[in-house]
Amino acid sequence: MNKPHDPASDMPAPSGAGRPTLKTIAFMTGLAVTTVSRALKDAPEIGEETRRRVQLVARQVGYRPNRAGVRLRTGKTNVISLVLNTEEQIGGFVSDMIYGISEQLAQTPYHLIVTPYSRNNDPLEPVRYVVETGSADGIIISRTEPDDKRVRYMIERGFPFSAHGRTNMGVAHPFHDFDNYAFASEAVARLAALGRHRLALLAPPSALSYHRHMRDGFSDALAEHGLDEVAFDNVTVDHSIDQIRARTLQLMQRPNRPDGIVSGAGGATFALVAGIEDAGLKLSEDIDIVSKQSANLLHLFRPQLLVVNENIRLAGRELARNVVGAIDGAPTEALQSLTQPGPVVAFRD
Repeated sequence: MNKPHDPASDMPAPSGAGRPTLKTIAFMTGLAVTTVSRALKDAPEIGEETRRRVQLVARQVGYRPNRAGVRLRTGKTNVISLVLNTEEQIGGFVSDMIYGISEQLAQTPYHLIVTPYSRNNDPLEPVRYVVETGSADGIIISRTEPDDKRVRYMIERGFPFSAHGRTNMGVAHPFHDFDNYAFASEAVARLAALGRHRLALLAPPSALSYHRHMRDGFSDALAEHGLDEVAFDNVTVDHSIDQIRARTLQLMQRPNRPDGIVSGAGGATFALVAGIEDAGLKLSEDIDIVSKQSANLLHLFRPQLLVVNENIRLAGRELARNVVGAIDGAPTEALQSLTQPGPVVAFRD
């Protein structure tokens, strides 16, 4: 039995069996290639219904613009480079940052690439490489320093970027940051309310901007509540788990040991707890810890811990929004955001 004739069978098949092209979408929608191209670029002369239909088909077939062709036509790569330290803290920081950035970029023509570097290398080198080779249209950096040579370099060259953290250079630039001053201040207030009197701070490395923010919030709150500081200066949140554990044990064996600790990173808090328990002490009885965390893990480890959550996915979205805005020439003051910490959460309550 003969099948009814399908007029669509008279149309030429889309060229190539591999990567979808504009011709693929034109074939599937019955539109001209030029119309498809304009619809994908949200051209105002293309009707809303046509734009929606073309963009739906493009998503269904997995269409991606040819970057080489885009660069030839526009001089742009449609790439954002996340320059990331390969030793960033544990607990989902890296994956959450990438997820947030990718989520925001999904609504744009831009794609994310990760440009890694090690702490043993000059952090300016990967930035210089991206800028000099033109391999991305914008850069996102982390581990920002008060006088950050990467920020200075990109400002001098007019290269779009956004920083995870603020500088103290007297120059406005795009950034997203977590208010570590407020975090430390609220952590001290909570420990004071629990009747703790001698507090220690496990801080970030002193070279990073957020060290000063956290340190200032901690010191100001100690003065406000009339509390004493127990020095804990020989270790930072960047030290290894074993190093933090050993130095915490030493700290807790002092005659004037602290009865409260503010921790600047969730990963480091695991080691703090191990060192405290090595000393034969108990959380919530002998000592309390208020810790920042970027992944909801600490309450599973020890419900006696007090935590403040930092939303790294939100940070990723904000950084992506800011760098795209910088590429588009938006005013710098519109590309700066600061997240306030949420409440101190006590899972033992």
